[in-house]
Parts: sequence; C-alpha cells; structure tokens
Amino acid sequence: MKSIAFGRLLRSNTTGCTVGCSVSQHDAPAFGQMVRIPLDDGVTVFGLVFDVHIDDDGLVRQIAAAQSIRPEVIEDNRRNRNMPVEMSVLFIGHEFEGKIFHTLPPHPPLSLDAIYPCTDDDIQRFTSQGDFGYLRHLFRDPQLPAGEILTTHLSQVKKASSNSLDESALSEVIALLKDDYGRLITVLKAVSDVM
Repeated sequence: MKSIAFGRLLRSNTTGCTVGCSVSQHDAPAFGQMVRIPLDDGVTVFGLVFDVHIDDDGLVRQIAAAQSIRPEVIEDNRRNRNMPVEMSVLFIGHEFEGKIFHTLPPHPPLSLDAIYPCTDDDIQRFTSQGDFGYLRHLFRDPQLPAGEILTTHLSQVKKASSNSLDESALSEVIALLKDDYGRLITVLKAVSDVM
C-alpha cells in the first residue's frame, strides 16, 4: 500500500526534525508512530513521532476569551488556520540502496521535504534488520517519555508483523538501561501494556 505525505519539514538537525501539517490532517501519525522521509539522494530516514503540539496565535486567544463561541467559528478556525500542527520526530535509522541501518542518517533532511507515515511493510522491513538496537536512540534524552513512545511503537510493530513480539525488544531495553534502574522499571511498566 502506498502512503500519502501528511506534512513537510519545518526544521531538522542530526538527531531529529520538526514537521508541520494541517490541523485537519486526520491521517497524520500520532505520538509514538513510525514515519519515513525519502531524500533526493536515495536515503530514506526513519523516525518516531515524540511530540505533537499546536501553538496558539492572537486570533485563537481572542476567540478563547469570548463569552460564547459559535461552532462554525471554531470549525472555521480549525479548517482555515495558518498555524500548523507541529510534530517532533526522533531519527532511529535510515535506508540506502536497499540496506537498513539502525544509525543516524548521514545528513538531516531539508526544509519542506515531505514526510510519510510508515506502512506495515516499511515497519516490518526496518525492524527485521538485526535486533532492536535502534531503541538506543530513544534513551539518549532523559527528557523524552521513552516508555510511552516505546509502548506505541511496539504496538505498531506488533500490528505490522505476522510474528508476535519476541523477547528481543525487552532484552534490548534491559541492556540499554541496566545502569539506570529507576528508568528501566518505569519503561518496563509502560511496555507491559503491549507485551
């Protein structure tokens, strides 16, 4: 199945990017889901959505302060809004010439590159290469809600795969967090929802 671009890059760096899409884009990936960004040089960057936010603007503040708001005003603001929904994406690997790498891409995507939700085939192809070593990218930043991101991601992997999730994902998490017991327990409790 061919997926359709849901947004475009606003900014990026070596480890991730921020994507903008329309407020009314109902098929945009949700928190924790896997996405891909094909680049002009043949590299495809894979990532996980780790933050979704909608900024306010002066008009929204004025409308929100009104005594009563008609439903058509709310709908008009949502459909014709110039402010995009912004999604932050953490890079977890890339593909080049048909080979999957669970390392950061050689260079970040450029502004206005299109971003797509991963299909089940994309997910299965990416996760079937080696173990779950790419999960280390989730634990680089202690501020990320890694347990919740991982829970959503593993649910998506489980749905995309014909095989049930094996112990390798949990083994990788334990190996990555063996020196941070508090964080390990928090992540394992979150992941227990899908295992």
